[in-house]
Amino acid sequence: MADMNLERLPTFVDEETFHVVVESPRGSSVKLKYAGHFEAFSISRPLPIGLTYPFDWGFVPSTKADDGDPVDAAIVWDVATFPGVVIPCRALALIKVEQNRAGTNQRARNDRILAVPIESRRDRTLESWQQLGDRRREELNLFFLTAAALEGKDPQILGWDEPAAALQLLRSSNA
Repeated sequence: MADMNLERLPTFVDEETFHVVVESPRGSSVKLKYAGHFEAFSISRPLPIGLTYPFDWGFVPSTKADDGDPVDAAIVWDVATFPGVVIPCRALALIKVEQNRAGTNQRARNDRILAVPIESRRDRTLESWQQLGDRRREELNLFFLTAAALEGKDPQILGWDEPAAALQLLRSSNA
């Protein structure tokens, strides 16, 4: 059988387009995690009662973030896909997040990329996070905080940054 490890796919398609591997689809109430050594998905944890992913959630392959995992990404569009789908995307924003490292009180960055699929029909005009509007950004901040609220991570949103900052994070975290 050929090596199908999704973590080792190339990060970039071209200078500004990158891959995102979906782990938890929009509407899911469980956080799925890709386990490369098994080449399969497993349940990481359920989300708090009543909470579901507002967008497809996953990771950018062949990257390693400060927390040791691949860089996280949320895909802004109005459809849900499935775990394991690989979507070519462009950056919309970098959401800067700091949280406790697992099992410690040490703080670490766990930034997230907000991305738009290249093939998005309805959201293709989005160029930057400012176009999302204040309410939508506040709701996304609240989702990120609430999703980890009971995990002892004490997450804090440090702010939002431009697409160029998201691309810089991907280039600097290429595994």
